[in-house]
Amino acid sequence: MTTAATAPTRSRTKVLIWAGVAAGLLVVAAANAHLVYVAVMSQPDCIAHVRQGQAQGNVAPGAFSAAKSSCSIR
Repeated sequence: MTTAATAPTRSRTKVLIWAGVAAGLLVVAAANAHLVYVAVMSQPDCIAHVRQGQAQGNVAPGAFSAAKSSCSIR
């Protein structure tokens, strides 16, 4: 009698485990899709930096420069 009574419980447990795994994978996929969306849609503003060819003598200490700036000089 114990095997007949435990069969529905095991089946339900398997279904719950697989549903949990599927839900976890869905959450991971949604998070990755969100990260890709944000990376593609965002365009950070230009920040002040030492431009290529700018005299290094009159630059504040600790200033940084971009390897290749995509910001236009204003």
